[in-house]
Amino acid sequence: MQQKDPFTGRFTRLEGPRLPGAEGWAAILDGHRQRLRALDQLGQKAVECGIQADKDRDLVLVEEDEVSLLEATGGEWAALGEAIRNFRAQLPLAPLESFGFSSDVEDPFEVNTPQLTRIGGGVEALAFVDGQKSVYKFFHFREGGDVGATFKFDRAEDGMLQATAVPGSYAMLFEKLRLIHTLGIPTELVAITPEGIVVAKQTLGDALPPKADVSGLDPRILIPLPSRFLRSDRDHPRLAFLDDQPWLVADTHDRNVVRAIDGSLRVIDLVAAPLTAVLLQDLPLFRAWIERARLDPQAEILPPVNDDEL
Repeated sequence: MQQKDPFTGRFTRLEGPRLPGAEGWAAILDGHRQRLRALDQLGQKAVECGIQADKDRDLVLVEEDEVSLLEATGGEWAALGEAIRNFRAQLPLAPLESFGFSSDVEDPFEVNTPQLTRIGGGVEALAFVDGQKSVYKFFHFREGGDVGATFKFDRAEDGMLQATAVPGSYAMLFEKLRLIHTLGIPTELVAITPEGIVVAKQTLGDALPPKADVSGLDPRILIPLPSRFLRSDRDHPRLAFLDDQPWLVADTHDRNVVRAIDGSLRVIDLVAAPLTAVLLQDLPLFRAWIERARLDPQAEILPPVNDDEL
């Protein structure tokens, strides 16, 4: 049964430490997909109206009334207005005051509220828990419009791929939250504040002891990535597949993993980026291993050799 979120009044599939059933899990995942499609459509319609944005922050914060007068002209502007409404339905605007914080102070998260108690946080986001033991994460934006983190890829002098964590976009943050929901802890996207703070909701799990062994993460889903193919400035680099697209996933250390109510270890945060076909086109051994790992997560670095060929 769907419950209403206590802060936004919108329907939610998550409450406390309980894991959603298959229907709820699928519904949340579908919401992630619809949101990403709506953002992509919004970007396309904006371009058709001659609107270009260096960062996608302007897109995710746009409101319907910003183009309402031009909508009457029809055509591209009417389509843009419809795209804005569709995206706002997938990611509503909600003031910080909805969650008990004040937007009029320099650091609204400096103190707890009667409803939310801080339990952790890092460079990207701060985590709070409510009275129902649901986790709310507030992803703050950086000056210039960046949010979250992703990887940029370079080729090192020895030819290896070097992955370096860098600030990301809202679209990449939405992709990451979809990835976490698919591979780790259940994760909803609740709202975005008028300032640009993304609010996500997660199932509460038990924190692991410091320096805890996280090798119990399912190696069939988060596949250990051989160091021969890639170097990363974040620990525990792994290969994962999302909609058949290979992704680099890292930063799955003890502070980003919890034990869920069913006893399983689940990732609550990570840094990730897609391993695109363009990126891999000049890396045949890496590309071939990824395709073998897609079928067999325990695939060796090199393909097996037929004894008759030796």
